[in-house]
Amino acid sequence: MANVETVEDIQTVTKVVMRPPKQFNVVLYNDNSTTMEFVVLILMTIFHKNITEANALTMSIHENGQGIAGTYSLEVANQKHDDTINAARMNGFPLRCSVQEC
Repeated sequence: MANVETVEDIQTVTKVVMRPPKQFNVVLYNDNSTTMEFVVLILMTIFHKNITEANALTMSIHENGQGIAGTYSLEVANQKHDDTINAARMNGFPLRCSVQEC
């Protein structure tokens, strides 16, 4: 009788669970020195808001003390934070903002 080898294919099944990346808010804070016009400009140029959205959000920040300029992945939120702070300092404004996990 001939030797017969049996080869079994063993496959490993790996279950990959895809989760969306964590999201982070970029929050702008009201102060007594930064002009509302500059905040509108920041919201339009860095956060890509239209004029109506930028004006409404600026008023909300003024009235409530803070407001969410946008929600992004951590890397994008940090870049928008840095761009905002750099633009404010270059223009002599003390505008504050932060990145907060949602």
